Formats: sequence, C-alpha cells, structure tokens
Amino acid sequence: MSFPSFLPRSASPARPVVSVVAIGLLLATACPAHAATFNGSGALTTDYIWRGTTQTQGDPAVQVGFKATADNGVYGAVWGSNVEFAPETKASSEIDVTVGWGSTLTDDWALDLNLTHYRYPSTTVDLNWTEAIGTLTLKQNYWAQLGYSTEALATDEAGTYAQLGAKFPLSEQVRLEAAAGYYWLDDAYDDSYAHAQLGAVWAFKAPFELRVTAHATDSSAKTLFPGLAGSRVEAALQAAF
Repeated sequence: MSFPSFLPRSASPARPVVSVVAIGLLLATACPAHAATFNGSGALTTDYIWRGTTQTQGDPAVQVGFKATADNGVYGAVWGSNVEFAPETKASSEIDVTVGWGSTLTDDWALDLNLTHYRYPSTTVDLNWTEAIGTLTLKQNYWAQLGYSTEALATDEAGTYAQLGAKFPLSEQVRLEAAAGYYWLDDAYDDSYAHAQLGAVWAFKAPFELRVTAHATDSSAKTLFPGLAGSRVEAALQAAF
C-alpha cells in the first residue's frame, strides 16, 4: 500500500487528493444506515512490507483501516500506517484513500475494481500517487490482481503490478497464505522486479489473528531499493471488526 523507497522526482508541493476519491467516499457513506455496511481493521506489525520492500526501515508499524460499503457494491475506504523513508522526505505517515466496487459474479467468482490514492501528509516532497487495481477471486481462497498507474511510485511514468495468491486452510483456526508478484517499472526506473511471500495465520480468538510472513525479492529489487528489499520476516497481531 505504499512507496517502497525515496527516488526523488521534485520538491514540488503535494498534489491534492483526486476528486474522484472524495466523490466515491460520499457515494458509499451517504447511503442510509440500513443500506450500508461498515467495517474496519487494525494491526500491530514488526515491519511494514509492501510488494517485497520495507516501508519502515525494518521498524514496527501501527495500521488502522475503515470501509463503508453500499448495497450496490460501491465502497469507500481509508487506511493508514506510519512509514519511514529517506530522512530528507520527512515522511512519517501514509494514508490510502480507496474508491471501488466489488461484487460476486457467480457462486465461486468475485471481482473488485478500485482506485487507490497513496498519500503522505507530512512529506516535504511530492510522494503522492494513484493506482487503479483489479482483483479477481475464486472461492474466496485464490486471487489474481492487476494494478496500473501512470505515476508509479510517485514518478511521471507508468508502472504495472501483477500478483497471484492463495489461502490454504489447515483447520478452522490455522491457514497458510502465499503470493507472488511482479512489478514492471522499466519506464519509471529502467528495471522491474519480482517478489514472493509465504505466511501462517492463527485465528486464536475472534476477531484477533497472529500472522508470521516471510518475504523474498529478486536481485533487481535489491538493486532498485538497496537495504529495503531482500529476505525479511514480519510478525503481526491483526483484527477485523
């Protein structure tokens, strides 16, 4: 959900949140209470890792999110975390604002389409950017995701991200989660990279879960984001409500 490292493009002031984000949030939250569903999430994690790279220099993170969904599938969501990039950025927090639509297509298939704006309120440089993301899910356990942005990682160039993932329930309380992704960044950074992750989740007491996830990236990621990519392990206490 974030910006893997600081590769500056300018010291221009941060761009305002795109108007479509605000409009979408209003569409989702303006519905009568009986016609909308509200939920949230929270996590305490030992490291904030996004697409294979740490967003906190390996330090812990506190993360909270809220989502409002209308009966027609339109939703608005806000998610936040602390971050730590290069000192000159002065970035300390990230707020993701999402507008989307999600629905079941059949008994087995579901589709989610959204526009996510990644925003860094405290930064002194322009790190904000927006991405369109689509996710196709099979039987709630397998997914394929595709993301595209014309300003990938706060550049003026396009980037495309793809991910395949799966959940493997071992019991009512324990499951494994695996995912592999590839980020095409040739236009933005003259290179692309791959990453993978494997995690175990223990739902020990609803709504709380413990998660341990191992991450790995290829050598291209290590070159693009030195010190931020590579092999990492994170542990988290998370909850959905």
